[in-house]
Amino acid sequence: MTKTYVITGATSGIGMELVKILAKDNIVFAGYRDEKKIEKYSEISTSILPFYVDYSKPETIIEAVRYIKSKCEKIDTLINVAGCVVAGPCERISVDEIRRQFNVNTFGHLELSQGLLEYLEGGRIINVSSMASYGIFPFVAPYCASKRALDMLFNSILMETKKDIKIISVKPGVIATPLWDKSVDENLKHQERKAGFEKEMEYLINNARDNGKYGANVQTVVKTILKADRTKFPKLSYTVGLDAFVAHYFSLLPQCIINKIVRLGVSKKILN
Repeated sequence: MTKTYVITGATSGIGMELVKILAKDNIVFAGYRDEKKIEKYSEISTSILPFYVDYSKPETIIEAVRYIKSKCEKIDTLINVAGCVVAGPCERISVDEIRRQFNVNTFGHLELSQGLLEYLEGGRIINVSSMASYGIFPFVAPYCASKRALDMLFNSILMETKKDIKIISVKPGVIATPLWDKSVDENLKHQERKAGFEKEMEYLINNARDNGKYGANVQTVVKTILKADRTKFPKLSYTVGLDAFVAHYFSLLPQCIINKIVRLGVSKKILN
């Protein structure tokens, strides 16, 4: 039976792989920001319906909801993939930048989902969260906090709603996607964050570049998302990758111990 999917962040990485698989037998609304990147959709399937949405521009969310509703009567699964990473020492990151982080990773997904909720009766919302939601990583605190907030807000919807909607969080570890290089390029625009933290930021940049090259294959996350979509009784949360499992259990330690271990680990990596 043909289903209807809505996928954000659908021009690269996890989102694009999902589009390629799901568009074979289903209708897929594919969210994009860069119009140049949607040309490849025509090579994949005629059942792909691109829609523009930029979570840093709230007016585009309203238009995206209107467009999707005008083209279908029901949505089987909404998969929230789009995201970005704001990095640096928290004392140096402007509140406006942190606000942008939440707009893209949290509030944008929430607003789009709220707008489509009535069409999701009997369906599912799958959020691509992150092991960062466990909140143990320094210099990416806005990203960690935005992912934690995403999980908390959507779990509240799950508990509160009177609609029959399953809501699932998928928490990957480090995955080799273009997100890393995009994030480095974006954060390099803010050189004012580096003063006094040059070594830490250099390590952060090199680590991000390595993640983009040597992280786990995108397919490991895609398989988990498809499993969560297709199984009759999905779990509320799926952790993907050994590093994500370690982060989960490490986060259960007392905060003072976590802080000591993380500080020690960071200092050793920077000195090396």
